[in-house]
Amino acid sequence: MHGIPIKITRLKGNLDLPLPEYESEGSSGMDIRAAVKDPVLLNPGEIRLIPTGLSVSVPPGYEAQMRPRSGLALHSGIGMVNSPGTIDSDYRGEIGIILINWGNKPFTIKRGDRIAQMIISKVYRAELSEVDALDTTYRGQGGFGHTGVE
Repeated sequence: MHGIPIKITRLKGNLDLPLPEYESEGSSGMDIRAAVKDPVLLNPGEIRLIPTGLSVSVPPGYEAQMRPRSGLALHSGIGMVNSPGTIDSDYRGEIGIILINWGNKPFTIKRGDRIAQMIISKVYRAELSEVDALDTTYRGQGGFGHTGVE
């Protein structure tokens, strides 16, 4: 299996943090760590932008998706407000992770904590074609719950 070449930079003051890495041979995502200077307390219902100290250069035709970590979600109720978060191929700023505490207890984020995972995905650009009418289907305009249990 071959990888997609991704250039990555640790921003000034973050050389002590490891680069993202796959934790096992079958991992889809690379763990992303918090680059907070001091511990950050995330209270129930609170949303905070957590820095990672990283910038990436993703090749055109790809994106980096930032996704929550299942263990944080299950054990502490910590998730991401915009999941997945997208890092476009032309973005060169610092990656930030927008965390939320959906749990019922305060949660502390410390420097180096694994807070998200990064997945590299192929992007397909759409070519829109405006038409007067769309083709018909069995479902038609049926919305939420239309194909589920009544």
